[in-house]
Amino acid sequence: MKKTIKALQIPAIVLLLVTSFIACDKDFYVLDSDVLGKDNANFGTGVDSLMPIISYNKKLEKVQINNLPSNVLGFYDDPEYGPTTASVITQILPSSFDPDFGENPIIDSVVLSIPYFNRTIAIDDEGFAEYTISDSLYGNPVDDIKLSIYENGYFLRDFNPDNLGEPQNYFSYANSGDVSNNYALTDNSTINFDNFKGALIKDTIFTPSSDNIITVVRTDTDTTVTRLVPSFRVKLDTLFWETAIIKKQGQSELSNANNFKNYFRGLYFKAEAIDGKGHMILLNFASSDATITIHYSRDDEANDGERLQATYSFNFNGNRLNTFINEHTRVVDNGDKTLGDEKLFLKGGQGSMAVVSLFDGMVEYTDENNNTTIISALEAFKRTYRAVDDKGEFITESTTGDFVLKQLLNEAHLLIYEDETSTTTMEDYHKYDRIYAYDIENNFQTIDYTIDPTENFSSALNSKVISLSQRDTINKNFKIRLTEHLNNILLRDSTNTKIGLVLSTNVNVTGNSEILKSEDDVTGIPTATILAPKGTILHGSNENVPDGQRMILKLFFTDPK
Repeated sequence: MKKTIKALQIPAIVLLLVTSFIACDKDFYVLDSDVLGKDNANFGTGVDSLMPIISYNKKLEKVQINNLPSNVLGFYDDPEYGPTTASVITQILPSSFDPDFGENPIIDSVVLSIPYFNRTIAIDDEGFAEYTISDSLYGNPVDDIKLSIYENGYFLRDFNPDNLGEPQNYFSYANSGDVSNNYALTDNSTINFDNFKGALIKDTIFTPSSDNIITVVRTDTDTTVTRLVPSFRVKLDTLFWETAIIKKQGQSELSNANNFKNYFRGLYFKAEAIDGKGHMILLNFASSDATITIHYSRDDEANDGERLQATYSFNFNGNRLNTFINEHTRVVDNGDKTLGDEKLFLKGGQGSMAVVSLFDGMVEYTDENNNTTIISALEAFKRTYRAVDDKGEFITESTTGDFVLKQLLNEAHLLIYEDETSTTTMEDYHKYDRIYAYDIENNFQTIDYTIDPTENFSSALNSKVISLSQRDTINKNFKIRLTEHLNNILLRDSTNTKIGLVLSTNVNVTGNSEILKSEDDVTGIPTATILAPKGTILHGSNENVPDGQRMILKLFFTDPK
């Protein structure tokens, strides 16, 4: 089906943004026009019926949980989806090998410190920064969690033994049905990390805080005060580290990285809710300030009877992964790829996402000669915008090979509405939601994201706001810009017609994680959504969704004369 509107002429003294709406029958969506014109303009605007889009749910199973840029730890009860518990298994690596602890070393303390992700909110009277960790804290911070830190007995491999040219990836098994133990999957095995628990190193009640960490070191002649960023900071059992590390001086276990990783296989941070409540926090294990430090003293060989202070530290630069336990009250299944879904369920972690098929099915197309045929939606889109020769073949530029366009696509975006029944009473909960769109075929960000100049590393909420709009708090919707993505289809015959939508709390994180043995088009998901505990519900494209709430694709174009 095709409808046209004659060119609009706008007086030169008026600067207008013109938006034209056309109602099409139920198999189609709105296509808008938005141009700037004047009396002697050599272009006009036109509106054609838009090819149908289909959006549907995709249940996420067995998502990659290693090689994440950060990690979540704790318990979060999402009001729409239900509880998730996140734990961390990580290797540690010494700051140096073949250490000499000196004569008669005695441990004074062992301190574990892992920074929270934070944001500066003020500078106090003494010139020190004050921080908030609210951007990376989920749930009520007064609801503590139980945290048990064990020695990990499972060896986290660097390479896949079935294919030594590939790194070893680990995948989630959040829906195992066992809510007490933490699992992960590899290509051909299931790992229960609770079966590999070693010694209990720390058992504590964990309460996050935005306060600075202040340390004081006193000597006979001086006092040093240090202010650190907000961190998870606890003292660990000294006897364990004396046996595991200090007494291994001169032995092969501390001689190199491979020997150490095989000997000391890391730590298992196991989180548990307390009375069904808790919080979840994003921890920066990759920070240079994320350390385990052994503070010890040794004999001063130059001064008999004197002691010297020293340290030996570890970082978290080895293999590290998150595990998840889902106890979801809302079960999301794979959606209807033919008719689309009425509601789209976006949930982070091992949750769910949405797929948008931009040009789906067959449509009725009427050309300039009033000939009507039934062709694919993608072909109709191309014929609407591309120029053809006398034989009806698409014309290409002789220099670039790009297709010549008869209508210039200036702007294209998905307009996506929240399900108002799940959001109207939860404004604060959805306040900072961002929807991240990616190219499913290439497991990569869209072109529009790549060229978006509004990147903001200090505030993810205010980053990439052209390609991935912020949530419209009044109309409760999102705009996902796809202008260059569609132009790439028109100009260069790109075949990337499926867009993935996930919930993200940090749109600056652009990496992708694999899905184990995927059997459909979705073979990977953006890493950012694995670290986003929250969920949201959106209106889909199914024809039963009322107008004004249904997902639509809007196109704004110029029609040269």
